Amino acid sequence: MGRSTVAFATGAALAVLCGCTVQASGDDRHSPVRIELPSGTPSGKSGPTDPADRADPSGPTDDKPGATSAPAAPAVLWSRGDEGRDIRELQARLRQIAWLFDGPTGTYDDLTEQAVRGFQGKRGLPKTGKTDEVTWERLLKMTREPGKWDLYLMGGQPADAPDARCRTGRVLCISKSSRTLRWMIDGRTVLTVPVRFGSQYTPTREGVFSVYWKSRHHVSTLYDSPMPYAMFFSGGQAVHYSSDFAATGYAGASHGCVNIRDERAIAEMFDQVRTGDKVVVHW
Repeated sequence: MGRSTVAFATGAALAVLCGCTVQASGDDRHSPVRIELPSGTPSGKSGPTDPADRADPSGPTDDKPGATSAPAAPAVLWSRGDEGRDIRELQARLRQIAWLFDGPTGTYDDLTEQAVRGFQGKRGLPKTGKTDEVTWERLLKMTREPGKWDLYLMGGQPADAPDARCRTGRVLCISKSSRTLRWMIDGRTVLTVPVRFGSQYTPTREGVFSVYWKSRHHVSTLYDSPMPYAMFFSGGQAVHYSSDFAATGYAGASHGCVNIRDERAIAEMFDQVRTGDKVVVHW
């Protein structure tokens, strides 16, 4: 996820008095796709029934003393360079037990490899840095299943389709479902960024609005917190940069504003958006 002169003046006055800042919010957890590991045991071997098929008693057999076979190494599930949702779940679980602090990013990078190697070494497993079946099973037993926004804690989630009201004109199209903002011009997406909203007690308003005031270096007089690149669209609610979102991701919430964590992206957007441009907040 035009106003009259009186509404404009009232809105501007409210914006000066109001603003939003960060507050804690409850977790919004939805189960991701689970990863099913190979299960079962190999079927037993049956001896030959035809005497002609039996091995020569004088030849070497596996039953003789000292003829042991080494156990097969566990299959590697993921390793450095792999990408996808499964890697996000691996990283989210490593975060839960403090072996990884960045991401999840969805890419098995050097930090992920180091975290896996440390996890393996602590538990007496071969320190390969690759996630094999044994490592994964041990990690599953020590962690809970991540929710959707654990997987996308720092953004990176795919944007859903634009709302029909976003397909014409100049629009900040904001989806609460995918937690993304599309900056669109005449149906074309110019820029897409992850966003964060207000908590259940101070929700971000939904509907069709317009940008009525821009303030590059705004500071909230209500909460005494910085709101850089603020683009106000409904009373004291604005689209603006949030350093807390950049640092902690979806672990927090605003007091109703639409937070953006990518400062470079919102700086670019701020320069392009004009007063009067449409804002659509939808599910």
